[in-house]
Amino acid sequence: MRFYLVSIFFLLLILLLSCSRKEAVKYIPDNSEDIPRISADLSANEPFISILPAIFQAAEIPANLSRAIQEDLSVNPGFILDLLGILRGDPYLRLLVDKRHSLPQNYAPGDLVELRDGSYRISRASLMLRREAAAALDEMAAAARTAGHTLVASSSYRSYNYQSEVYDRNVREMGQQAADMESARPGTSQHQLGLALDFGSIDDSFAQTGESRWLAANASRFGWSLSYPSGYEEVTGYRWESWHYRYVGRDLAVFIENYFGGIQQYALRFIYEWERQTDS
Repeated sequence: MRFYLVSIFFLLLILLLSCSRKEAVKYIPDNSEDIPRISADLSANEPFISILPAIFQAAEIPANLSRAIQEDLSVNPGFILDLLGILRGDPYLRLLVDKRHSLPQNYAPGDLVELRDGSYRISRASLMLRREAAAALDEMAAAARTAGHTLVASSSYRSYNYQSEVYDRNVREMGQQAADMESARPGTSQHQLGLALDFGSIDDSFAQTGESRWLAANASRFGWSLSYPSGYEEVTGYRWESWHYRYVGRDLAVFIENYFGGIQQYALRFIYEWERQTDS
């Protein structure tokens, strides 16, 4: 029901845009020749813009980002169309999983596949990702290898129970406060989605490698996004992890880069609040 109502809203909005008589900038989405030209002006976008401030506030989006998105909407409806495309996709790719939003204990993806040495290397046996993420990893790793870098997959899907073991071990070794900045409590780990992957050494030394620098510059092209960037500990709840990437799909990865400064947490919060506040 939620998706249906959101889709109807956007379709009506696009119709509104196309019917506007005011002179406006024209926009044609890339790779979308079947979508007609759409008018883009502030007044036509008003129904959408009017609900954004409340969503930005609830999602705790910085003022500079929210302001830039709203200003861009005055001349270009690309944000609307990009968001609509994402909402049509797999909901787990955009699912907000963090310290405040958890997965059920019994959740496990139904399409996990085991990772094998090939375009990338694995650090140990029995690593698994969802099928789409594994295919994207293979494609990305092949591109990295062409550029002279061999990616190493070190940690992938973790069940609720396995994450509980990891978290409890960290608490024993470093104490509660430090563990909470390093490790997710069971149910709140992106790894349980089967979409997150830790690369290389899984420590700060990874940031100094060519593989890390290549991922930082190229991962989004293949649908991967850095989950816990440097300087955003208060936003993500975790310290910088240069090795931890989440597969979100190409559309959402581009959305994160284009509108939210490359900060995955901001984009996922926005989408979460958008869906929650339009579910009526």
